[in-house]
Amino acid sequence: MEMCIQFFHLDSVSIVEQQLLTVAKAVEDKIDDEIAAMEKLDADDLEALRERRLQQMKKMAEKRSHWISLGHGEYSEIQNEKEFFSVVKASDRVVCHFYRENWPCKVMDKHMSILAKQHIETRFVKINAEKSLYLAEKLKIVVLPTLALIKNAKVDDYVVGFDQLGGSDDFSTETLEERLAKAQVIVFEGESSLNPVKSKTQTRSVRQSSTADSSDSE
Repeated sequence: MEMCIQFFHLDSVSIVEQQLLTVAKAVEDKIDDEIAAMEKLDADDLEALRERRLQQMKKMAEKRSHWISLGHGEYSEIQNEKEFFSVVKASDRVVCHFYRENWPCKVMDKHMSILAKQHIETRFVKINAEKSLYLAEKLKIVVLPTLALIKNAKVDDYVVGFDQLGGSDDFSTETLEERLAKAQVIVFEGESSLNPVKSKTQTRSVRQSSTADSSDSE
């Protein structure tokens, strides 16, 4: 019996080694193919690649400049509801912290300040919910802190309190970052490996209406 077990163990090790060798060979072949393709490029091809890369870098620089002009890269406070509508209209992605002066909201402020600098593609703002009662009621903000995750002028998702962040105030910035990435309101390197989470909350338009008591739910 012991000999059979030993043989089985050796066979398993052999299979694993063979699988590793197969993967390594596939990677090596891919690299060889890429090198071969590069070697076949002539001067015109290389120049075209260089020009394409320069254009991509130029477009990204223009985007960054535009984002900064809109206030991206900093965590700022919105003073009133009118400014809120202007912000969500101007930026494709907005994370808005509905807060009041308490400890949990200060914890959220700390993480939002860090992420605002790391994710310049998204506007990070906060608004005092107690001074914006119409807006808070319109978006059904009850628990504070609440983050409204806004894409293309619509609230697409919410982070309510700390329940989705581990249930306590000692969650990490990375935990919040991952939650925002799942909602696709920020972009970062790990996003492709995350499954987007579809909000169970009905998407609400945040375009400003002409009357305070009208509903923009869509």
